[in-house]
Amino acid sequence: MNAQSHATVAVLDDDRDFAMSVARLLGRNDHTALAFSAPAELLEALPGSSIGCVVSDIQLGEIDGFVFAETLRAHDTALALVFMTAWPTTAHAVDAVRRYGGLDYLEKPIDEGRLLTAVSEGLAWSERERRIAALTGQLTRREREVFDLLVRGHSNKEIADRLAISARTVEDHRAAIVSKTRTNGLAQLVALSRGESI
Repeated sequence: MNAQSHATVAVLDDDRDFAMSVARLLGRNDHTALAFSAPAELLEALPGSSIGCVVSDIQLGEIDGFVFAETLRAHDTALALVFMTAWPTTAHAVDAVRRYGGLDYLEKPIDEGRLLTAVSEGLAWSERERRIAALTGQLTRREREVFDLLVRGHSNKEIADRLAISARTVEDHRAAIVSKTRTNGLAQLVALSRGESI
């Protein structure tokens, strides 16, 4: 059983019956799912929960689903977001993915296959992000900056120039990064940044 099979999917829709229906559908397909009809309920459930993916309507009564997505991200940057709506527009679809980090934008009535794919991908993404965070969480702010530039292919000299520090300091940070993440060099750091097994 993989790590994502233990993560919970939260389904948020101001139509409680619809939220419960989607949660039941996910449950029949081996996912643990909880239904919520109000953003406040979901926020209250987040601390200490195993929620890895949120399937959220865009129209949530008093609050816009995209605005709520920003609130969710502030609570947990590793939460996968899948948006759904009965009133799809191209602009919303683009915003859902680019601006709000959604993994998919589903039109109601929900296509079961597409929902299941989006949720599986979301749980895998969330698990990967949490694994990366656990391994890089010990890095200082400067080490994280060096790490981010290293895995994007920048040389020690380029990093030194960008961060206005010496190449020697970059080497020291690089050694600390390798030690703290228990990797053995750049290839494993790149793999770590992609959420791959090292």
